[in-house]
Amino acid sequence: MELVKTVGAPVRDKLMADGVILAWGIETPVLRYPGGTTHLIWFSVANWGGVDKVLSGMEAQLQKMAAEDAKRTESAHASKQKPPMTTAERQQAVFDMSKTRDWLARDVVSNYGPNPPAGTLPVTRYNFIKVKPGMSADYQRTWEKYNKPVFDKLIADGALLAYGLSVEEVKTDGDFTHFVWMATADMAGMDKIRAAFAADRTRRTAEEQKSIADLFASVTEPDKARSIVTRSRIFRLPAK
Repeated sequence: MELVKTVGAPVRDKLMADGVILAWGIETPVLRYPGGTTHLIWFSVANWGGVDKVLSGMEAQLQKMAAEDAKRTESAHASKQKPPMTTAERQQAVFDMSKTRDWLARDVVSNYGPNPPAGTLPVTRYNFIKVKPGMSADYQRTWEKYNKPVFDKLIADGALLAYGLSVEEVKTDGDFTHFVWMATADMAGMDKIRAAFAADRTRRTAEEQKSIADLFASVTEPDKARSIVTRSRIFRLPAK
């Protein structure tokens, strides 16, 4: 976390103040598993131009810190002292870069409630879905018809901070095609989401419930669905 605070955070905070970054944060998964992800660093921008500015800002920051490290190393050698670890050395000691990977995603549907109180560290659930080839538009239509209204009501009721239906902007593998993310102020918010969906389906007839289940099953590969739940360790939004 110290590396994030000293290397990446200043860049992202500056770009947020400039209106480039819309939000950013660091999350850790609630559930651990062997070889699994330990931390997620994310940022949200409006377009590819924003991505370029973030990457360029990080490159400039690393170059600046490398130059400062070189001066400190030179000074330590001149005084015959052991030089401090450089930023690059600290990164190598902390991160397993062989297991680091990136995703570039685009929200195709999203909604946001009012900004949460300062200090809120959201809990976020990600549901990964694999849609059958050629069925993406059908899946989105089905999702917007049956799931979006439930999420929108949760936003209106203040039970949900934000949600989105997303796709990979740059396809990296075949594990999933879409994912749904939903952020709540705390874990109790996940109970409210479950209750809202249960109430929506229960109010329908048995035939309607089966029809909805069949529609989703017809356009996805249900056995490929996976979920993760994360807790925010850093969560930043622009100052109002």
